[in-house]
Amino acid sequence: MMVQGRAGATGAAFNLGEVTVTRASVRLDCGATGHAMVQGRDPHKAERAALLDALLQTPCGDRLQKEVLAPLQVAEIEEAGTHARRAAATKVDFSTLVRGEG
Repeated sequence: MMVQGRAGATGAAFNLGEVTVTRASVRLDCGATGHAMVQGRDPHKAERAALLDALLQTPCGDRLQKEVLAPLQVAEIEEAGTHARRAAATKVDFSTLVRGEG
């Protein structure tokens, strides 16, 4: 699959390169069908994502969203914040450096 990028996240889109993806589709006994596409070559991961997609379409979807996905989303946000704080601690502000007279 072709991946696109943007210079500075706002510029015009350009083709960055290709990545491998794995697709999966599942149909539950109740008739719900789920589809997924994940980056890489992990058929089990793609199948789990497709199963989750199908389950979210069933009557238990709201409960699944509330009890499983919402806590995972909170944990992911907290982890991203921790990562951002660690990265910020290593930031160097080059505009404060003074060049020596020589």
